Amino acid sequence: MSTSSLVSLSNTALYISFFIYLIAIIPLGLSVGSKRSFFSRLGITFTSAGFILQIIYFISRWAVAGHAPVSNLYEFLTFFAIMLVGSSLIMYYLYRQSVIGLFALPIVLIILGYANAFSKEITPLIPALQSNWLAIHVLTVAFSSAVLSIAFVSGIIYLLKTVNPAQKSKNTFFLELVMYFLVVVVGFIATTSTFGAMAYNKNLQFENYESKIDVSNYKLPTIIVPKDSKVVQSVDANSYKVVDQKNGLIEIPNSIDAHQLNTIIWSFLVGTVLYILIRLLTKRKVIALLKPLTHKVNAGTMDEISYRAVVIGFPLFTLGGLIFAMIWAQYAWSRFWGWDPKEVWALITFLFYAAMLHLRIGNGWEGERTAWMAIIGFGLILFNQIFVNLVIAGLHSYA
Repeated sequence: MSTSSLVSLSNTALYISFFIYLIAIIPLGLSVGSKRSFFSRLGITFTSAGFILQIIYFISRWAVAGHAPVSNLYEFLTFFAIMLVGSSLIMYYLYRQSVIGLFALPIVLIILGYANAFSKEITPLIPALQSNWLAIHVLTVAFSSAVLSIAFVSGIIYLLKTVNPAQKSKNTFFLELVMYFLVVVVGFIATTSTFGAMAYNKNLQFENYESKIDVSNYKLPTIIVPKDSKVVQSVDANSYKVVDQKNGLIEIPNSIDAHQLNTIIWSFLVGTVLYILIRLLTKRKVIALLKPLTHKVNAGTMDEISYRAVVIGFPLFTLGGLIFAMIWAQYAWSRFWGWDPKEVWALITFLFYAAMLHLRIGNGWEGERTAWMAIIGFGLILFNQIFVNLVIAGLHSYA
């Protein structure tokens, strides 16, 4: 099969899987209020079909690239989504809880939508990435993060089952806050998709934190811009001409990635508007809208799933995020550890889940406490895999 055919197969398989997951949510949602297992089996069948298509995407892209397709943020996020679906299927066959898939699939769709905002181009690996340890390290991190994300999903379900939305409490407030952040991610997808369809584009020239002249391509209207930046147009591949001195509302130091921070601000603006619209149109909290989906759920089972997911995911993360990462760092940069932001946050994530297991086993932290710690852990994973890569300058910024 030719390279172009493999690329087409890869992209098509991923797009079809996205729509299959959308369809799968319907029977999974119907299974919540049905005494028959038909809807549950149908939803899992659709989910399995989407998972197979994602595997086809991954294998065909690997064949084209000649290396594991996890070398940039688009590829990592799509593989993370594959592993999240696979983990939810494993938990279904262990516990026969289709509600896990019902809550996991929307997160998968959000991840795939988010990944779609980044470049899908297949490019040769830079020298630091030309190692088999890269594939071993990143694949293990993605798989372990997906398993740990199941703890987040079951933790959300547990809290929706046990928290009373009508009652004013810390649990109600913070659970609604989690839902707000998920809506913000949806806002990001909506924003980038809209301006992408409009082909919005603006180039800003500035002096970066290494005191070199750089050009950043904005795909969203400029709110945050680098200090002393100018709007430029391309003359040829190596030169630009200034067309405007005024380009944004707020200037920030060049040590911060203004381009990505601009995107984050747009996400919060649009996400906040979406959240307010949901509240105004339904006149209910988001958690009140979702709570009926958990009426058949056994809270104890959700707690057990959270615990088992962490027991499986934590040692895998230790291997991928620390041990394999150190081996790769020695190969790529001739040192095992360098206090790079990515390394620091991987260590923080490791220590958090170690503390979580210690408190669960040694101090008897179960139920509500486990659920909240699983949610915080998921936040650390997203912060480490996305925010650290995009906003904080470091050796992992190429992702």
